[in-house]
Amino acid sequence: MSEHCIIIGASHAAAQLVSSLRQEGWEGKISLIGDEPHLPYHRPPLSKAFFVGEKTEEDLLIRAADFYVKNNVDLLLGSRVTNIDRDAKKVTLEDGAEISYTKLALTTGARVRKIPFTGSELAGVFYMRDLNDVKQTHKFTGPGKSAVIIGGGYIGLETAASLRKIGMSVTVIETMSRVLQRVTAPEVSAFYTRIHTEEGVDIRTEAGVDAIVGDKHVEGVRLADGTTVAADLVVIGVGVIPNIELAEAAGLTIDNGVAVDEFATTNDPDIFAAGDCSNHYNPIYDRKLRLESVQNATDQAKIAAKSICGKPVAYNALPWFWSDQYDLKLQIAGLSQGFDEVIIRGNSEQGRSFAAFYFCEGRFIAVDAVNRPKEFMMSKRALTTGQTADPVKLADESIEIKDVFN
Repeated sequence: MSEHCIIIGASHAAAQLVSSLRQEGWEGKISLIGDEPHLPYHRPPLSKAFFVGEKTEEDLLIRAADFYVKNNVDLLLGSRVTNIDRDAKKVTLEDGAEISYTKLALTTGARVRKIPFTGSELAGVFYMRDLNDVKQTHKFTGPGKSAVIIGGGYIGLETAASLRKIGMSVTVIETMSRVLQRVTAPEVSAFYTRIHTEEGVDIRTEAGVDAIVGDKHVEGVRLADGTTVAADLVVIGVGVIPNIELAEAAGLTIDNGVAVDEFATTNDPDIFAAGDCSNHYNPIYDRKLRLESVQNATDQAKIAAKSICGKPVAYNALPWFWSDQYDLKLQIAGLSQGFDEVIIRGNSEQGRSFAAFYFCEGRFIAVDAVNRPKEFMMSKRALTTGQTADPVKLADESIEIKDVFN
């Protein structure tokens, strides 16, 4: 059988994997199967630039259509894989077609976590995950209209900022005691609460949702305390779930995602996984991680391509992320979970620029840098090379950030 790599999932990781396979010398056939009818596209702009009409569908494409033609990729978009037969080394599509492979890559990503709120089936209620979701919201947005966002994480806050930008009234409902509680320090949560409040967003924490109300179209959200917030649009953003069902049914090891080693290889030597659906070991933090980020999807896909081409290199990338809200560019390097000390450089209580440095048992582990590109870049370098910093010097802005790390 001639070499054939099938990629399941038309995601960020998939687009990079196609490119990297050819760069690494893969001369066999490549098939890309995706259940959406679209070429792989950038997802971060969905809650930002695309949401408010600043980007078109074509602008979102990770690679233009001719890229796949030049690289001789067989595209099966709008197709769903229903089964992986590891013994026969073939996949079955929803229409019954069977395709054989020599190597298989899972880049299936994640899907939104759905909560069955009463009224969630009403017109005007959306989960923001894919292109079609966002396209359908446009008929419910516009100046003077109102929106309720359920969930005070990054997606919720980015959506709030986008809607305020086009003149909508916005209320954010968060069940926890502060926004971004799972991923940031209290100082960062307080900063974003202040900024959004200054921008006209009504943020309600420790607020439960009783029901989404309306006749055929959403009219509001009734909270657990009995109050109702008016809404022409409701956006629910309460996290995502990795798409692991195909892998699990095929007998691959599952551990909060498709388990892979440092070479992006599953427990089947001919099956690989990368991106949001995979769980890998990170040597920088000495633990297994499942990351939901473009950086991880891209970097891990490069490792998977090397492994598929017989040139294995261990994955050793620092996680980093970003979030754009209003005129704020938040750049995050590292993982702050488990921190026991936070050092603030700048003033998080005034203005729109500061950095929060996270430590655990004296070790520098992460940074949240808001409109602070130098702090982000120096921190990223330090975290990658294992450097640390004196917390006292970090807090002192009279000392150049380049002179803080050692």
